[in-house]
Amino acid sequence: MLSEFNLVTETKDNCVVINTTGYINNIGGQKIVDEFYKHNGNGINNVILNLAQSNVVNSIGISFLIEIIEKLNQSNGKLIFSNLDPSIEKTFTIMGLFQFAKKADNLDEALKLL
Repeated sequence: MLSEFNLVTETKDNCVVINTTGYINNIGGQKIVDEFYKHNGNGINNVILNLAQSNVVNSIGISFLIEIIEKLNQSNGKLIFSNLDPSIEKTFTIMGLFQFAKKADNLDEALKLL
């Protein structure tokens, strides 16, 4: 059974780090977007989405991530995905998300990309 979705957020150097746990579907995707808008309104324009504890993202979850990418691209912000499960990384590659967002192996590497 897939685990219930949760997230924990921290702020580092004008960047919000969203650490997710569980399945990113319509519920998880909406929680990520809500958290993004909460911090984006405070002038934070860079987001690291740490997916170390999430190994499944469905198409609805991806649509929420695309919403964040579009918003950040309008304001010259950056979205960096870190700690991607290989299957999620392959899906994001096929969908072309890395043309508009970056990826990093871990959180430290992601912070260096800002």
